Formats: sequence, C-alpha cells, structure tokens
Amino acid sequence: MKTNQVMIRQMGVFQVEQRTKDGFFDGASLLRQWNGVDGNPRRRMSEFLESPKVKYFMDALAEDESHRRKTDIAVNQLLTASKGKLTKNGRTPDKMWFNPILFIKFAMWINPRFEVQVIRFVYDRMIEFRNEAGDAYKELASAVQKIVQPNFMKVAMKKVGEALNWIIFNRHEKALRNKHGDEKQMQSLFDLERETAMLINKGFIKDFKSLVTYLRDEYKRRNTPSVFLPENIKEAIA
Repeated sequence: MKTNQVMIRQMGVFQVEQRTKDGFFDGASLLRQWNGVDGNPRRRMSEFLESPKVKYFMDALAEDESHRRKTDIAVNQLLTASKGKLTKNGRTPDKMWFNPILFIKFAMWINPRFEVQVIRFVYDRMIEFRNEAGDAYKELASAVQKIVQPNFMKVAMKKVGEALNWIIFNRHEKALRNKHGDEKQMQSLFDLERETAMLINKGFIKDFKSLVTYLRDEYKRRNTPSVFLPENIKEAIA
C-alpha cells in the first residue's frame, strides 16, 4: 500500500522527513537543522548541487536507476524542489526531495561524520514494512468484517486501530504509524495485523469481544515489565 505520507524519522540528533510513496528524503529540512546548530560550519545547497563531482555522480545514478527500473530516469527525477505554501499560520518551508541514494551523498557532504549512521539509517526496511502493514491492515479489516455487524464496522476498526497503536507504540494518536517508528516497530505492526487476521479467518477469534480480549492480552504481554507479570510476582513473594 503506497500512499503519499511523510514519515518523520530520527537520524542522530536531527529529524528527517521521508515520503513513503517513493522513499525520497527532504534534504532542505536536514540542511536547515544543521545550519541552525551553533558552531556547525554553514552549508549551502547550491554548493552541493553545483559541485562537478556531484553532477557526475547524479549522471551515474540516473544511468544506474534507468538500468535497474528498465525505464529512462532523467537526472531531474532524482531531485525535485517544491515551494512552501502560504497558510493562515504562515508560509510552510520549501522542500527539496532527494532520491535516497543521492540523499546519502548529500548527508555525508554536510558532515562526513554521518557516514556510517546515514548508510545504516537509509537502508533499513522501515518504509517497506510500513507499506506492507498498510496492506495487512486491509486484510485485517476484511477479517473483522466477518465477525461484526455492518453498522458496527466503522467503530470496530477505529477501536482496533487504537489498540494496534497501543500495542506497538504504547500510545495513540491519529496517523501515528506515519509520524514515528522504526524498522522493528513497523515489522511488529505488520506481523500483528497478519496474525490477528489469520486467527479470525481460522475461527479462533469468533466475535468482537474475543478480539478485544486478544488485543488486550497482547498489550499486556508486550508492554508490561516482566517483573510485574503474575508468574514473576508469585515467585517474588514465595
């Protein structure tokens, strides 16, 4: 499931924005944060883009992407700029969306000390799991539809969505999965949705009450410190 959401992710002390649709990163946001730290040498986007080495790299990347995708990819498709919009709260920031591989080079140009962290950061599978979790959520909704009345379906899925957030993130807010998370959390969300749908489809969860009980038990199992589990409390006071 590929919707054009923007994921806020942590990269060291900075937050970076990544589109889930194509994996592109907002380099302008990272640059603003870097330049906003006292003592950091000031960097300019134009210095990066006008560098002969960067231009050569972008040509090579466009050629490689074309071979990999089996369709022509132009250099200007690796980097897209969008102007901020005027809103009642002021003008939104300008964006500069980088192809993920180009973003690695950009981030390391800003600060070579990022090298290892940036490579690990960009190549985790969080976006992949996030999209898969979206597909699994549809499967879960189809399964829930089998055990609730049609007029209760909207309420049921709202409650299920809240429960999933509490189980995986230990909190709830609207569109939480699109705002924060990491690879492990996205994989856990995907696994939980698929597992729950399977239990419904196989008849182990027969109604909404038993679904709520199952999700409540999952929350306790995943988020209750082991020292407070009943069996450990018995051992502690024995």
